[in-house]
Amino acid sequence: MMTLPKTMRAVEITQPGKPEVLKIGTRPVPQPKAGEVLIRVAAAGVNRPDVMQRTGHYPVPPGASDIPGLELAGEIVATGEGVKEWRLGDTATALVQGGGYAEYCSAPAPQCLPIPKGMTPAEAASLPETFFSVWSNVFDRAGLKPGESLLVQGGSSGIGVAAIQMAKALGHTVFATAGSAEKCAACVKLGATRAINYRTEDFVAVLKEVTGGKGVNVILDMVGGEYVDRELKCLADDGRIAVIAFLGGAQATINLSEILRRRLTLSGSGLRPRSVEFKGAIAKKLREWIWPLVEAGKIKAIIHKTFPLEQAAKAHELMESGAHIGKIVLTV
Repeated sequence: MMTLPKTMRAVEITQPGKPEVLKIGTRPVPQPKAGEVLIRVAAAGVNRPDVMQRTGHYPVPPGASDIPGLELAGEIVATGEGVKEWRLGDTATALVQGGGYAEYCSAPAPQCLPIPKGMTPAEAASLPETFFSVWSNVFDRAGLKPGESLLVQGGSSGIGVAAIQMAKALGHTVFATAGSAEKCAACVKLGATRAINYRTEDFVAVLKEVTGGKGVNVILDMVGGEYVDRELKCLADDGRIAVIAFLGGAQATINLSEILRRRLTLSGSGLRPRSVEFKGAIAKKLREWIWPLVEAGKIKAIIHKTFPLEQAAKAHELMESGAHIGKIVLTV
């Protein structure tokens, strides 16, 4: 066994509020439970749920760490009872329920994946939260099938750049929305057939035009609000909308006759509270279908900027500004 310190540095939310409430504190090094591994964190991804947790709008699930951070990469330094697939010294990236903004973090073994060949820990840390979310919602829940098309709302976000690349690499036609010409250009570079500037264009009209009036088969929506009714008009018959966030509002008015007449499906899901078994099943699919594409260079980690752990507040400021294209990562 490796000799481990008793305490570690970790980012704490000292009270709900603005980014400056994030402070470096001292916490005990976690002990891995049965079925878990302990990872010495090299890097941790920053995600919108971290911001929501900091502001007091995303309660921590029972039993999860109150330290923010849902994804990380580093070296396995201890294993809990029953863990057979990982050994000390292995490098891994992991999806966790919390605790990533720290020097050490425990993770359920089924939610760990090997760092893809050729990737740095910072790049690997940017993958789990978005890749697990996209696979769960686009491919499992919405059932994107061969030959079908996808619209990604917020294509330049961390979720967006993952969804565009994953769907494109698997042979799908992808469309995306973004809020500037620069962000739209980034979406096209990543594989979108057409990127729509939602500030200057009507995405409903554009999609009707570029699909010959047919519409798209699946929409990945993180906006919600008034977008939902407009999205129904963008769908092809038997189309599906997967809602993963509601940055534009939690209330929507929709036309139920449109849903019945054209057999449309509207669903939503959150990943954080789901079981280890559920997330482990996604990890297996990612390893089978996506990791080979990552290692072949067909899907890349898109990192906008990295910050040292002690500058977590600056990382959150950037996240809230919306100026980034891709992921924001903390290095430890």
